[in-house]
Amino acid sequence: MKRYLEKLATMTFGVMILFFVSCSDDDDQGAPIDPVIGDTKVYELRSVTDPDISGTATFADNGDNSVTVTIALVNTPDGGQHPAHIHFNTAAEGGGIAVTLGTVDGTTGESEITFSELDDGTPISYSDLLTFDGYINVHLSADDLDTLVAQGDIGENELGNESVTYDLGSVAVEDIQGTVTFTERTNGQALAEISLENTPEGGIHPAHIHFNTAAEGGAIAFTFNPVDGTTGKSFTNVEVLDDGLTAFLYDDVVGYDGYVNVHLSADDLGTLVAQGDIGQNDLMEDTKTYTLATVDVDGIEGTATFTKRINGEALAVLELVNTPEGGEHPAHIHMNSAAEGGPIVFTFTPVDGDSGTSKTNVSALDDETNFRYDDVLQYDGYINVHLSADDLATLVAQGNIGSNE
Repeated sequence: MKRYLEKLATMTFGVMILFFVSCSDDDDQGAPIDPVIGDTKVYELRSVTDPDISGTATFADNGDNSVTVTIALVNTPDGGQHPAHIHFNTAAEGGGIAVTLGTVDGTTGESEITFSELDDGTPISYSDLLTFDGYINVHLSADDLDTLVAQGDIGENELGNESVTYDLGSVAVEDIQGTVTFTERTNGQALAEISLENTPEGGIHPAHIHFNTAAEGGAIAFTFNPVDGTTGKSFTNVEVLDDGLTAFLYDDVVGYDGYVNVHLSADDLGTLVAQGDIGQNDLMEDTKTYTLATVDVDGIEGTATFTKRINGEALAVLELVNTPEGGEHPAHIHMNSAAEGGPIVFTFTPVDGDSGTSKTNVSALDDETNFRYDDVLQYDGYINVHLSADDLATLVAQGNIGSNE
């Protein structure tokens, strides 16, 4: 005679686990019955228009090909009614409604709905939703769907813990600066968030990733969604370069030979409000500054600062004071010490007389011999800054570098 013992139903965060144990009189254990497991997955819903409203969306597998989605928000206004939906694509891209999730009660901040198909009748399971290309929007009201109170990517678009942030420094407008942050998604793509401060209200600022370093310049490789001047924000999904063919995922960004430009407007791309190197060109904390002393023109002096990049190359920034407006001053590294003199081995971008500044990427000497940050620090050389291309004999500043410091 066989006896069956049904045992243990435990609920943890809404997950039901049911075990069946089968025993026989002769103590032989029968083959176990497959357990019915109701898994859950929690996605974050971040603030949008109101920084105090945020929460979660919990997906629960009911074990019968249906899914229950529970939304729980904090700080929603009493009496409010907030429609919620799953949309196709990432939140940065936007997309049509895939599933209507009912309405969040502002008083409790909660809603719950069970479904087994999309709004168009397509069957959808719990496992399908874990890899779904979608996001959730929670709206202010049925009459104001354009105003979002919470939002979050789900499925394959969920954001992971891996992220990298690059500085975007001021260029033409001194007070505008910020960061660009790339966060890896479950599918290997990335969310790019540009965050600038002091952008003018109502402004729309195009932004791109360009090839090469900012000091070298290069063509546009990737286009971000424009930065909203009112919020200073831009959100863009990163999946492929503008050529539509080259994959450009999170891991590609981290090692990319590029830089970011944020422009004043679509009508004035020549004016940059922020700029920064990314990927392998990102600047490290290792830096070395050499003094450039006055020579033939009283009052003109400054510094040459070399900053190490992730890839071992360097950014060289020459900064001089009292250079004449409109002037352009060629600058070079020469072999030997300044007292000895020597031939030119490396050419900088000329110093702009208006700003007194020159920025140059340092990766190789003029003869294409490798010349990187560590090489600079031990090099037997010196820097000359000349009055003009037509008067190289007149020096406006000079300084020993490397082993000659």
